[in-house]
Amino acid sequence: MKLKMAVGLVATGALLSAQLAFAQGGQTETGTPAKTPAAKRAELRKMCDDTLAALYKAKPELKAKVEKAAGYACFSSFGISFLVGGAGGHGLAYVNATQKETYMKMGQASGGIDFGIKKYREVLVFNDVKSLAMFVYKGWEMSGGGSATAAAGGKGGTADSTEVSTGAIEVYPMTDTGLAVGVAAAARKYWNDDALNAGK
Repeated sequence: MKLKMAVGLVATGALLSAQLAFAQGGQTETGTPAKTPAAKRAELRKMCDDTLAALYKAKPELKAKVEKAAGYACFSSFGISFLVGGAGGHGLAYVNATQKETYMKMGQASGGIDFGIKKYREVLVFNDVKSLAMFVYKGWEMSGGGSATAAAGGKGGTADSTEVSTGAIEVYPMTDTGLAVGVAAAARKYWNDDALNAGK
């Protein structure tokens, strides 16, 4: 009886230790190491670099445009190991002048989670500092029809957002095969990822 009790206590202790490690980000449920915030940030940086490379391959002239812009943002709804289910995507916004990165989330603006395009990526190019600041600090909502509205306490600027725009923001949607000209994702919103931005 004492032996069985001892074995049971050891097993219980091991289970509690495993649960604690998982809760602290030490391991996933499958026993593999959980990604740290630093690892997630590095993965998003790589995703953004890869997405920009795909954009430049499709439209080489955009490289100079992105470099001269106030900044840009990259998002993906696939290919990121810490994405769970189909509840949107992750990305980052980058300010060219300061080289500051802000990590963000992308989700459905309304209704169910369905972006309409599988393996969806996009690059947003900001042609002025104000629009970029609004995006980073206030968030943004974009309708499936192509208009975008800054979420600044119910007010804010608007900008046409299509594949190629002359407005404050240009949006370049892509699939895994390249630039998706003439294709728009469903209505979506963007907001800060507080967990990834903390403690950078």
